[in-house]
Amino acid sequence: MALRTIRTLGDEVLSKKCKEVTEMTPRIKELIQDMFDTMYAEYGVGLAAPQVGILKRIIVMDVTGEDPIVMINPRIVESSGEQIGNEGCLSVPGKTGVVRRPNYVKAVALNEEMQPIEIEGTELLARAICHELEHLEGKLYLERVEGELMNVSDEDEETETEFE
Repeated sequence: MALRTIRTLGDEVLSKKCKEVTEMTPRIKELIQDMFDTMYAEYGVGLAAPQVGILKRIIVMDVTGEDPIVMINPRIVESSGEQIGNEGCLSVPGKTGVVRRPNYVKAVALNEEMQPIEIEGTELLARAICHELEHLEGKLYLERVEGELMNVSDEDEETETEFE
């Protein structure tokens, strides 16, 4: 188990676009495992590679605690509906804000074997996919917050509003 340091607001790596992954290497496999270890240790439901300082198009997610998902070079190909809810981010600790997202998302990506996959999700999974993909473009959810950014109370820090 290797934990990586999560980059936080103000770190320039969070504002940079990520590069596509062209081949699976031992270092990338290790990165993916470290990302899961880091995400679970921080009680997140998703984590993007730039959040641990790596400018690669890789995200990991697990919105149920039992269904880990790896997406390499992901992109959204379809979305519909709308949901409005609180969103947080491990790179913006202690803060939350109301964000409008699609309620349904279909994304395509590569898995750890570099094979094409398609992921469909609604509600929290759709929100997490959108949130994580924005990290790969150098964007934070803060750009989408409607109204005031709020402080998260200590007891709420481990809820589903913690996306990364």
